[in-house]
Amino acid sequence: MTLRFAFSSPAHVLASFFGSGVIRPAPGTWGTLAGWLVYVALHPWCGSVVLGALTAATFFVGAWACQKTADDIGVHDHGSIVIDEVFAIWLVLLAVPQTLPWQIAAFCTFRFFDIVKIWPSKYFDSHPRWRNGWGVMLDDAAAAVQSIIVLRIALLALT
Repeated sequence: MTLRFAFSSPAHVLASFFGSGVIRPAPGTWGTLAGWLVYVALHPWCGSVVLGALTAATFFVGAWACQKTADDIGVHDHGSIVIDEVFAIWLVLLAVPQTLPWQIAAFCTFRFFDIVKIWPSKYFDSHPRWRNGWGVMLDDAAAAVQSIIVLRIALLALT
């Protein structure tokens, strides 16, 4: 995907998260970083409740944007589609203390689970039934839940 393509429709803008998915190498990491930065910018103004609602809305609108963009590119889960990473990092960030060390841990833990794709992430990523926008979003939702479990266990161990 080119930057021109990323800004050619509202679905592409959202799917590439304002073009952050076009950055190479590792577009998923760049998309996650962009999502983290937007979260940090919004949190003081919106708070966790509004960000939680925005995260939930992003899941549904993201599924549509992923499907539309995948159809237009002709690739199911093109690397430049990163709204799934943005949704997922927001979900993980909502579950940890709002401090820089915990946010770094959230970022690293999510990237780990998103890259290694253990079950059920691997199921949503590879099963033919989920070769659509919902599967793209659910794959990262599963990685987010796995990250939250690990981080909450760590939080309990440290308190």
